[in-house]
Amino acid sequence: MKPPKVVFVCQECGAQAPKWMGRCADCGAWNSLVEERAASPDLAAGAAAGAGTNRYAQFATSGTSKLYAEVETSNAARLSSGIGEFDRVLGGGIVPGSLILLGGEPGIGKSTLLLQAAAHFARDIGPVLYASGEESEHQIKSRGDRLGVGPETPLYLLAETCIERILEEIARLKPALVIIDSVQTVFSIKFQSAPGSIGQVREAATQFLFAAKGQNIPTILVGHVTKDGALAGPKVLEHVVDTVLSFEGERHHSHRVVRAVKNRFGAVSELGVFEMTGTGLRAVANPSMLFLSERAAGTPGSAVLCCVEGSRPILVEVQALVSTSTYGNARRMAIGVDQSRLSLLLAVLEKRAGLSLAGDDVYVNIAGGMTVEEPAADLSVVAAVASSVRNRALAHKTAVFGEVGLSGEIRGIPQAPLRIREAVQMGFNRIVMPFANVEPDSAAQNDGCELVGVRTVGEALDNLIA
Repeated sequence: MKPPKVVFVCQECGAQAPKWMGRCADCGAWNSLVEERAASPDLAAGAAAGAGTNRYAQFATSGTSKLYAEVETSNAARLSSGIGEFDRVLGGGIVPGSLILLGGEPGIGKSTLLLQAAAHFARDIGPVLYASGEESEHQIKSRGDRLGVGPETPLYLLAETCIERILEEIARLKPALVIIDSVQTVFSIKFQSAPGSIGQVREAATQFLFAAKGQNIPTILVGHVTKDGALAGPKVLEHVVDTVLSFEGERHHSHRVVRAVKNRFGAVSELGVFEMTGTGLRAVANPSMLFLSERAAGTPGSAVLCCVEGSRPILVEVQALVSTSTYGNARRMAIGVDQSRLSLLLAVLEKRAGLSLAGDDVYVNIAGGMTVEEPAADLSVVAAVASSVRNRALAHKTAVFGEVGLSGEIRGIPQAPLRIREAVQMGFNRIVMPFANVEPDSAAQNDGCELVGVRTVGEALDNLIA
């Protein structure tokens, strides 16, 4: 029998080489090539025939093209997971036959969220297969009892790491939903490399994709974030799946955030907020109240930002602390905002607003562990830093948003009415915002909220800090 073919695969980019090299020729990563052996043809053929993994025939076409106008489309009804925040991130529910990847740090709560969703889905829609390569059935049931999963729920547990055996169980059970926890722990007998390697992850994604599309069964894959910050490997899964969800949050905070990074069936950057409790994850209907619940009144260096994540407006607190540098080299630290963006805004403050920050340490934080990436956060960061420098607090019921340009101008931002409406509902009576976004007949002014339009950083600071 011919020996298995040996290849060396880069675990950073997926490139293959016939022999081991210290540095990958494609991406330049050092010591990233790992030996992988493909199974013999007889073994691979037997595994495919026994487990029914040859799904390629299900997608065979005639090879002829179709005119755009002749292609028929159908909008399949979405299936609710029973958790409103989770459905929001997915775009309204789970699409039948879709492949979803839920990624995040180990221990952040991915398995807890999916077990809750599986229980609701099994009660309302149909049987669910929960395949775990990390926990036994007893461990999963113990967590389910804590989460309130009833014994009458048609939830099937499978402790298995072999892809072929999982596919056999899917074909036998024909569930309404499949959950694989996690994709780094499963392996195919067609490869002799270790689970979690680039070859195994690619094979697992391909096999579960064909199973989901061929049998019209929605499948959720759990992926851990690697030590380099990549999601389940170097973009191997993100290109294959239909939806990529990122589960974020600090372990020392009670809230968790599920963010849509990629979604072929809905809006990208949609956000769902949860709170970790003793009985599992609880959906947060009003995130603004959660993030502002512990905000102290009359404290210098604090500003309230009206940000928008997907289609949801959220109010968060931006905190800043400016202190004299002790060792001569000023430090710049940002948590929740981009470090480079902070350096740019500090340069604008020095050049356009006359604040001397060259010899000061500057620390900026989004309270509650939230991460904000949109440019609308610029003016709130500037306001918090200036408030800390001058040691004067902003008015407690004042909210801020706007983009800051290099010349010190305040630029307009999208979805301003949505931000204003959220601030008014949370009881804020004054909003400092770009002049370009101020509408004379705004409904917020009729509700007793003052809209202050500003054109420059200096004008904004004059209105914020008396």
